[in-house]
Amino acid sequence: MISLTRLNGETMVLNSDLIRYAEANPDTVLTLVTGEKIVVAESCDDLVARVVEYRSKLLRMAFPDQQIVEESASTRGTAIGAKVAGSAVESANAKQESDADADKSWRRRQRGND
Repeated sequence: MISLTRLNGETMVLNSDLIRYAEANPDTVLTLVTGEKIVVAESCDDLVARVVEYRSKLLRMAFPDQQIVEESASTRGTAIGAKVAGSAVESANAKQESDADADKSWRRRQRGND
């Protein structure tokens, strides 16, 4: 869960796994996997940094014996990336594949409802 700020100043906590994508128009608009849109005060770069920090924290808790190395990434300007050592990489890859399969399944269901 990551803490974000709505444009009216209210703080909210969001499950970052629900974020499908984020756009800066100039406000940051999050589109969730449910189709709901949320406008937040944080920039896209700040959002990415918070999600990476949250997921790094989860991996550190899940794999306390593994070393997690954080470094700057050159993707999209100043976005922060994380590299995970050992079996945590396999776990992260499996999670991404699972998320991708769930997304494909959701899209098939949505096409069937149109």
